[in-house]
Amino acid sequence: MYSEAGIANRSIQHIYIYERRIEMAEYIMAQANGRKIPKEDKIFGISTRAKAMIAEKGKENVVNATIGALLDDRGDLIVMSSVVEELKKLNPTDFAEYAPIGGIPEFKKAIQKAAFGSFVPKCFTEAVATPGGTGSIRNTVSNYSKPGDAVLTADWFWAPYNSIAQEQGRTLETYELLNKEGGFNKEAFDAKVNGLLAKQDSLVILLNTPAHNPTGYSLTLSDWDKVIETLSSAGSDKKITLFVDIAYIDFAGDEEEYRQFLPKLEELPANVLPVLGYSASKTFTLYGMRCGAMICMAKTAEIAAEFKQVCEFSARATWSNSTRAAQKVIANIYEDEKLLARVNEERKQYRDMLVARGRAFEKSAKEAGLEIVPFDSGFFASIPCPNPDEISRKLEKEGIFIVPLAKGLRVSVASISEERCAAIPFKIAEAMK
Repeated sequence: MYSEAGIANRSIQHIYIYERRIEMAEYIMAQANGRKIPKEDKIFGISTRAKAMIAEKGKENVVNATIGALLDDRGDLIVMSSVVEELKKLNPTDFAEYAPIGGIPEFKKAIQKAAFGSFVPKCFTEAVATPGGTGSIRNTVSNYSKPGDAVLTADWFWAPYNSIAQEQGRTLETYELLNKEGGFNKEAFDAKVNGLLAKQDSLVILLNTPAHNPTGYSLTLSDWDKVIETLSSAGSDKKITLFVDIAYIDFAGDEEEYRQFLPKLEELPANVLPVLGYSASKTFTLYGMRCGAMICMAKTAEIAAEFKQVCEFSARATWSNSTRAAQKVIANIYEDEKLLARVNEERKQYRDMLVARGRAFEKSAKEAGLEIVPFDSGFFASIPCPNPDEISRKLEKEGIFIVPLAKGLRVSVASISEERCAAIPFKIAEAMK
């Protein structure tokens, strides 16, 4: 017979052996399927550690610059009051009933107004609702590339681009975003586009602008001319999908100024399909309600109809339908001119705050002798460095939490005060010595 202590020791031993087996085995029941699955999401993992330290030491002693959401100077989530009030007015059926797969009709109309602003496309457009901007990326990769294809994006990129590509049996390839002068690297873009099209018949390009995540870089109109030139000369026998991730467009600066590139998309030839990925979750501070849309700008009605068909098919097979409540709120906002004006004014206040934070970070970085990727606007700024994980761990010990990337460090200026934006470049510069 085992003593009580013996049973306890034996149980501990069994637990240890079990944990060792999990550690030693790549997977027990799940399949890798060519994917590299981390034990935890890097960004959410760091943010969790930051929150734990905040709970222990208080908000005033911890800088959590990891979060891709707009926080006030106290570190509390910003939710626009005008949007919340409209949300509270909803009837039960407005949020409990299933939404159509592609989105409720009034939302699909409203979301195009939200994405295009005052620009009125002359092409054929269709919108399909997605759970945030992420769903639009997933559906684009799934339907406009083939298994085994490479998907193209810049060398500074939002990490889930790679995860989404892997999930669909694709790979992610990159080009150098910036040349030595700090401008858009057309030569690198040309080489990658043409190189991949020499090997595959279709190509999805993920282009995040304006207010690029993770750098805050925005393509200029001149840069857009270069993109259009490259894609227009790529060969009419190839199928190219240009996915423009405009998740941060309404926090970049003047809404109309940052939409001036949209008419240029209509200059693309018929074999290039522009698709906009719009995040209503960000624009209307409804992060947890996961609301967005993918919008095509097609040369023909047939291509637009196909877009609707295939993307709704993928939606049905993945998330079935998107959150109805958020769709209804956005539809209601665009049906009421006074409410829309109020929402836009409230957002402008927060956008001005965000711009001020970004400028404070940029100014202090220069004073600290800290190199940053050319920053225009948006939620994030990035610092190139050869050992980002090491620097990130070093800063964590001082209560400063930022995200290490492959090529450097990402700082969320959206989540920390202007005062902290002005202070932490000096801390980062010191940690890099």
